Amino acid sequence: MRRGLFLLFLLPLVAGWACAGPEVPVAPGAPSVAAEVRFPERWALSPSQPPVTGRLGMVVSTDSAASAVGLEILRAGGNAVDAAVAVQFALSVTHPQAGNLGGGGFMIVRWADGTSAALDFREKAPSRAHRDMYLDEAREPTRASWIGHRASGVPGSVAGMESAHGRFGSLPWRRLVAPAVRLANGFPMSRELSEDLAGAMSDLVRFPSTLNAFFPAGRVVEPGEIFRQPDLARTLEAIAVGGAAAFYRGWIADSLEAEMARGGGLVDRGDLEAYEAVWREPIRFSYRGREILSMPPPSSGGVTLAQLLHISAGFDLAEWGWLSVDAVHAAVEAMRRAYADRNRFLGDPDFVRMPLDRLLSPAYADSLRATIDLERATPSDRVPMHGVESPETTHFSVVDRDGNAVAVTTTLNGGFGSGVVVRGAGFLLNNEMDDFAVKPGAPNAYGLVQGEANAIQPGKRMLSSMTPTILLAPDGRPELITGSPGGATIISTVFQIVVNHVDYGIPVQTSVNAPRFHHQHLPDRIQFETGGLPEAVVTELRARGHAVVERGGYSGDVQSIYVGPEGLLYGATDPRRGGAAAGY
Repeated sequence: MRRGLFLLFLLPLVAGWACAGPEVPVAPGAPSVAAEVRFPERWALSPSQPPVTGRLGMVVSTDSAASAVGLEILRAGGNAVDAAVAVQFALSVTHPQAGNLGGGGFMIVRWADGTSAALDFREKAPSRAHRDMYLDEAREPTRASWIGHRASGVPGSVAGMESAHGRFGSLPWRRLVAPAVRLANGFPMSRELSEDLAGAMSDLVRFPSTLNAFFPAGRVVEPGEIFRQPDLARTLEAIAVGGAAAFYRGWIADSLEAEMARGGGLVDRGDLEAYEAVWREPIRFSYRGREILSMPPPSSGGVTLAQLLHISAGFDLAEWGWLSVDAVHAAVEAMRRAYADRNRFLGDPDFVRMPLDRLLSPAYADSLRATIDLERATPSDRVPMHGVESPETTHFSVVDRDGNAVAVTTTLNGGFGSGVVVRGAGFLLNNEMDDFAVKPGAPNAYGLVQGEANAIQPGKRMLSSMTPTILLAPDGRPELITGSPGGATIISTVFQIVVNHVDYGIPVQTSVNAPRFHHQHLPDRIQFETGGLPEAVVTELRARGHAVVERGGYSGDVQSIYVGPEGLLYGATDPRRGGAAAGY
C-alpha cells in the first residue's frame, strides 16, 4: 500500500483494515441474504475490510496522492466536479500508467438538484488516419497501433476537464490545477509506479524523451525517493494559467506536433485545434427499482450494462445465491449475448447508426433471455455477432457535502500509453488507436472481435468499454457511484458490483474485494480470478458445457462510494492495486 509515503506532503487519509473473516457482513439496510454470502476458500482478499467513512465528502481513486488532492479541494469548499478535475490532473503526475493529459475518458455527473449529464472526452482519430493504416502487406495487423507515435489519437482530457469545470465548477480553474503542479515539482515515488516503470522500461527507453522524463540518470527511481518532472510541471502551470487553449493552441500544441513529426505520428495542429469534448445524455434504465445512469456511445459501457441487467432482471439471483453455479451460469449467458451486440452494433454516434432503442428495450432483453438454457451453455458460434482495450485505465468517484456525485473513467489505453513523452512538455501520449477494429471481424490482441461499426475513420472516436456509473436509490438520491479499469472486463465488473449491491446486499468494500468472472462472447470461455470460484462451481460449469479458465492474478480496480440512507459516505477502494479512499 502507498499511504504512508505522502504524509509529509498531503492531507492524511481516513483508512481502516480488519482481519479476514469467513462470512460477509451485512450492509446497513441490506437484504438478509448478505449474511449467507461466503468468499471461496482460496480467495486471498478479506471479506471484512472496513470502508473509509465520512459525512461531508469522499474521494476514491487508485492513488493516495490523487485522493488526498480531491479531499483538499472538497475541504476548500469545492464541489464534486472541482474535486474530479483536480484528481484528473493529479493522476497525470502520480499515476502516469493511466492518469493523463495526453489521453481521454468519460464522466457521469448527478447533481443534487436532479441534473444529470455525461461528458465524452474520448480521443479521436487524426484527420490523416485511414481504415487500413495498421495492416502490413499481407493485411495482418502490426504493432504500430500499440507502440510509438502512430498509435496516438487526438487527446481529449484537458478539453474535457475545462468543459466540466465550465458547466459545474465553483472554485477557480487555477486552484484545481495547482496541486498537480505541486506534485510535478516533486513527490515521493510510490512502490506501484516504481515497479510498473521497471516492468515497462525496455519499451519506454526506446524513446529519448521518455527516458529523460521517467528514468533520471538512466535508472528507475526507488520507492520513497522524490521524483521530479519539471517539464510536466511547466506544462501544467501553462494549463493552469491559459486553460485548454494553452494545450491545444499554444506552445504545448507546437511541442506535440513536433513530437509527432519526429516519430511519424499523425496528430497535427489542425487536429488539436478542432478537438471538442461533447456533452451527451446518459444512458438511463431501471433495475429492480433503482434508476441507473451510465455512459452512452462511443462508450459501450452503458448500453451493454443495461442489457446485462435487463436480462438478469428475469432471474431470481438472490434465491440462487451469490457465486452459485446457477447464478454464474445465467450471468455468463447474459454476457455472451450482450457482448455479441456490443461488438457488432456500437461505435461513435457521429459516424454509426445504432439501434439503441431496441438494444435498451426490456422486451428485447426478454427475447434474449428466452434463448438461454439454464442447464446448458450456448456455444458462442450459435450467438452470432448480431449483425479490447488494455486493462491500464483508471477510475475515480467523488461525492461532495451537497450530495453531488461524479464518476470518471480515464485512460491512455495501454500502461503508459504509446510510450512516447512529448519532448519539453513531459506528458505521455495515448495508444488509443488500437481500440479501433484495426481489422474488422478479426480478433485483436485480447481475443475481442469487433465489427465495421468500430473501423478506423478520420475524426472518429474509438469504441470504449469504460463504464462510469451512478445508481440512484428508490427515493432518487445517488446511492452507489462506481467504475473500474479493465478493458473489456470493465462492463462485466461493474455489472457484478451492481448485482452484489442490489440483489445480494453485499457491503460496498466487501463487494469491491469480492472475486469476479468474465465472458465476452469471443473467445468462448469464462475467465475468473485466481481462487475466485469454488472448485465445485467450476466443475459443474464445465459439466454444463462451459470452457472455464482461471486467469493469473486479479482484474479490475474498482473505486466505489456508497451513500447510506443516513447520509454517511462509505468509500471503498480496490486492494488489487492499492488505491485509497479519502473522506471527512
